[in-house]
Amino acid sequence: MSAGGTPVDAPPSAPDAARASDAARASDAETAPGVEAGHGVDVVLAGLRRQARHLAAELAGPLRRIRLRSGDTVLEVEWHGVAPAGAAPAAVSPAPPPAVASPPDRYAVRSPIVGTFYRAPEPGAAPFVAVGDLVRPGQVIGIVEAMKLMNEVTADRGGRVAEVLAADGQPVEYDQPLLALDPV
Repeated sequence: MSAGGTPVDAPPSAPDAARASDAARASDAETAPGVEAGHGVDVVLAGLRRQARHLAAELAGPLRRIRLRSGDTVLEVEWHGVAPAGAAPAAVSPAPPPAVASPPDRYAVRSPIVGTFYRAPEPGAAPFVAVGDLVRPGQVIGIVEAMKLMNEVTADRGGRVAEVLAADGQPVEYDQPLLALDPV
């Protein structure tokens, strides 16, 4: 028998269960600040795992280990391979695609997909277009390779090639400017 007269083996009564549930919620709120009542450490851990996966996807190179800590805030990232002594690896964030700012009437032909940009149909061949060439709408200006498929990049408008903005064999992002065309 417990001090209140209820047998120790007996299931708790409804008021006792409600009090225990409230106490558990209060305990969760004390151990995980900023977490809504009723959520526990599992929710915090799931969020932390999501953030770690997101971080790992953004970092360059094969990762060996990610260590996160909340108290006194620690974040360690370790890559495979040997780093120079005393050098801490830094997160590499991709540079934003260059903006075509020169003449306001200049038009940029942009990448339709993420992949590798090639200016010529095959290695050693002449490029599809060069600076100064006249381009007509629908003309192929390059190729973007994605998942071993070659995707032709065509000009939406006609014009004269003013500048080549992406180097041959360079990885490109979606909507990254590849060529700048001046209107004719």
